[in-house]
Amino acid sequence: MPEAGRPRPAATALAALSALALLATACTGQGATTASDDPKADTTLTFWHGWSAPGEVKAIEENIARFEKAHPNIKVKVTGNMTDDKINQALRAGGDKAPDVVSSFTTDSVGTFCNSGAFADLNPFLKKSGVDKAKVFPPTLLEYTQYKGNQCTLPLLGDAYGLVYNKTAFAAAGITEPPRTWSRFAEDAQKLTKPRGDSYEQLGVMPTFHGYETTPMRLAAQWSPTWFAADGSSAVGKDPAFARMLTAQKDLVDKLGGYERLERFRAGFGDEWSSEHPFHKGLVAMQIDGEWRPEMAKEAGAGFEIGTAPLPVPDDQAADYGKGYLSGTVMGISAASRKQNAAWELVRYMTTDTEAVVSFANAIHNVPSTLAALDSPQLKVSPEFRTFLDIARHPKSSTTPARADGGTYQLTFQNFAYRTEKGEVPDLQAGLNATARQIDTDIAKAE
Repeated sequence: MPEAGRPRPAATALAALSALALLATACTGQGATTASDDPKADTTLTFWHGWSAPGEVKAIEENIARFEKAHPNIKVKVTGNMTDDKINQALRAGGDKAPDVVSSFTTDSVGTFCNSGAFADLNPFLKKSGVDKAKVFPPTLLEYTQYKGNQCTLPLLGDAYGLVYNKTAFAAAGITEPPRTWSRFAEDAQKLTKPRGDSYEQLGVMPTFHGYETTPMRLAAQWSPTWFAADGSSAVGKDPAFARMLTAQKDLVDKLGGYERLERFRAGFGDEWSSEHPFHKGLVAMQIDGEWRPEMAKEAGAGFEIGTAPLPVPDDQAADYGKGYLSGTVMGISAASRKQNAAWELVRYMTTDTEAVVSFANAIHNVPSTLAALDSPQLKVSPEFRTFLDIARHPKSSTTPARADGGTYQLTFQNFAYRTEKGEVPDLQAGLNATARQIDTDIAKAE
């Protein structure tokens, strides 16, 4: 499962972001220079995380056990299956029941965590410990874990998004390799599609933005967009990458049968995280997804050979093939904690210790989040998984930048993309300009 980047339905994400906004007036923090606790004194930390499956929980417990062995004076009380909503409520309430250390799947919330002061700035802790973050973490991961220079979180494993495909279906359609460009991707999707009446026996790819991981942000990354101008304003209406991506996606929707027909087919899909996923069952031949999907498909008993590849790029950016969208889990220290120096020892271990990062990545099949772990000989790498490691290393892989409104600007763009693929936007450029104005308004309010 995508433990390091579990997607959230738009409504749930928006609710979480609204709750985060309340933190802006509720949190004040201290840095390493003002934290007064002795990290060598006997103490107990509370650590909240979102993992819940037995294998995930076991992996966390094993890492914590290694930490406690190396730091016998620090005990860690771990609570799992904690949602961002529960974390936000506890941080607002403060007191002894609030966590000292938190990990969150919602990278989109980092801008709000940093801007509100809910999490402590880790830059002083990094400096005090002699940790050069630029030499430890890939640059894209540092981008989504800080806001305006405030490094209020650090990466704890990552996710890379690519193409997972049915090699058996490819061979049957006479396709010898995964598509590298968008035009070839569209051609292959049509070749792989087998209509059945008003539905499909097999669909080349589900291109609609409601199709699990096929989000506007992940597709846009292949066009190398600039989300914000130098002055901080939204570039959604200025950078032609957004219009080009939306136009290409809408064209593919039309070529594969149109929005309504595709959505009727999608309505019969199983849960994304179950064995009933349509890719597992051979209902779709190509899937935009993360590094977890090949293992999930094998565990579900998929009766075909599985391949992985980077997502295709626009034809005029063919030289950039290999890049993709990156995200992941983040880890931070509550600004209200009175044990921040001890908490830093846990955060530093979990996020920078190569053995800890590699062991965790191996256990839950996620992409390691440090440069050393990515190159570790102890990392278990299958041919399918290597694709995602290469995407994570690609110099032009990108993410969505942190902003004070969290991920609200992404939801605004996503909602516009929903309308576009339905054919409800008569003037694409005018719509993008209006979307940019709304994004600027929301960010100004958040700041």
